[in-house]
Amino acid sequence: MNQPRITVIGSINMDLVTSAPRFPQVGETLLGTDFRQFMGGKGANQAVAAARLGAQVDLVGAVGDDAFGRELSDGLVQENVNTDGVATVSGRPTGMANITVAEGDNHIIVVSGANFAVTPEHIRQEAQRIIEADIVMAQLETPLDAVIEAAKTAKQHGKPFILNPAPAQKLPQELLELVTVLTPNAYELAISLGLSAEMPPEELIRHSPCPVVMTLGAEGALFSDGKGGLHRQASFKVTPVDTTGAGDTFNAALARYWHLGLQEAVKLACAAAAISVTQAGAQSGMPSEKTLRQFLAEQTENAN
Repeated sequence: MNQPRITVIGSINMDLVTSAPRFPQVGETLLGTDFRQFMGGKGANQAVAAARLGAQVDLVGAVGDDAFGRELSDGLVQENVNTDGVATVSGRPTGMANITVAEGDNHIIVVSGANFAVTPEHIRQEAQRIIEADIVMAQLETPLDAVIEAAKTAKQHGKPFILNPAPAQKLPQELLELVTVLTPNAYELAISLGLSAEMPPEELIRHSPCPVVMTLGAEGALFSDGKGGLHRQASFKVTPVDTTGAGDTFNAALARYWHLGLQEAVKLACAAAAISVTQAGAQSGMPSEKTLRQFLAEQTENAN
């Protein structure tokens, strides 16, 4: 499957990124060092990352009838993402995210705006994009009832459904039973299942009613094989510049290479995510398939 068709249900945001030497304390005013504006939103990020890796991508989402919305829609088209499923809504601003980058990490506040105009009815109107896809992806920056509708449609038509449960929230059993694989970090899985975040990652995964691929940041990934076994994928060593979008790149690569089997898909997803953190901005560091293959070849050569 050289060019799988992936349908992404998700958010589209403008990311407003401020860099600082450290994170401010509560009530503190701190001078930043830089400000940049990037295309973002988990849905758009995953769509762009998958398209760069060679997938045929449809995005189902919504933007406002404003300058950010037009800029983001144009940018997605330039990235070879099909935006015919993206609605333009009046009366709501395009989604945006305020991101502070410091100390090699990030803090993010998202204002949903038009992303919350993605309704079950919108999903039903765009159902053919799910039916014709090889794999379907979603996150939680759009309303939960729309995500459930997408998952039901995917299940009905035998399409794998990858859910990235971020931002974290308690998930209904109905949705968990529709998911082909859940892709949280440890905190997100605990919240999704209504469990303690103090539980070890392995124990959290064993409590999940659906298969899990857990991202562990610099430690790689931990995943279940659906037969009770747990497996680890080591990370790839890089010098991080900005971790924004790493999880989205991971999810996109997992979907892009799903047909190769879970173990290989997780390996490629970890590698793509590692590359993504070496540049500023959620989408700036997302690799092409050629870049990913070159990176893996260099890693193999350095290991020998």
